Amino acid sequence: MQFLKTIFWVAIAVLLAVFTVSNWTPITITLWSGLILETFLPIPVFLAMLLGFLPYFILHRATRWSLQRRLSQMERQLAETRAVMAPSPTENKENGAIPPSAAPIAVPPGVL
Repeated sequence: MQFLKTIFWVAIAVLLAVFTVSNWTPITITLWSGLILETFLPIPVFLAMLLGFLPYFILHRATRWSLQRRLSQMERQLAETRAVMAPSPTENKENGAIPPSAAPIAVPPGVL
């Protein structure tokens, strides 16, 4: 998987390098109050791409953080529930019950 990821990023880097070299022409951008910016074409293109990408990246990270918090909370609740529901070791010895670690786990159909 790491190999495919590396190939993908190398291909993106090559495409960006080809785009930059083929479009390396000076341009003039007129800003507010008659301020003039002289730059090369790929620079404002990459800045515009970054400005368009940034809000979605922030949204993605915030959603991931929120879901990670919810998952951690659910895992803690599950552990607490298992601790409460588990019979004590003395109960297992008295009635001959199977310990929870030896009990089979039933997987509902369609989960795998």
